[in-house]
Amino acid sequence: MPTNQIQLIRDCIRNVPDFPKPGIQFKDITPVLSNPAAFNAAIEVLAAPYKNSNIDLVVGIEARGFIFGTPVARLLGVGFVPIRKPGKLPWKTRSASYELEYGSDALEIHADAVAKGQRVLVVDDLLATGGTARAACDLLEEMGANVVEIAVLIELESLEGRGKLAPFRTRSVLTF
Repeated sequence: MPTNQIQLIRDCIRNVPDFPKPGIQFKDITPVLSNPAAFNAAIEVLAAPYKNSNIDLVVGIEARGFIFGTPVARLLGVGFVPIRKPGKLPWKTRSASYELEYGSDALEIHADAVAKGQRVLVVDDLLATGGTARAACDLLEEMGANVVEIAVLIELESLEGRGKLAPFRTRSVLTF
């Protein structure tokens, strides 16, 4: 990855102390999104490793995974599939529940969104504890898809989410 693109993206990440609660250092991506050069760089570096990977679909996790996943799919010349919170998809769905530090949640995907054997790339903005990405990958594999990799813009290494995702491979553009 070109270091000038990575540095541009890093320079646009805004740290917001004590959000959403005291002690949390929130990594705000909205300055990346509002800067055309940084946003283009983010999409390019997320997509670049997969240009010759025979990816069939990009799957984005609600909601910021949609922001990055859709243009990555376009660059790769493949379709895009959203994974959403419960009750947001209009067709028959499959779901997976997962645990959060403060409770539980679930994800849903259209029952016909992926076909058995399709090679999918999962895209999201951030990898923290790994629970959401793990649920998405498990759901995709239950449907017969082959999860090639998980690609994220930011990984918070101290939260050890990568460990929860094994054996799925994970690639991050920036680590903090």
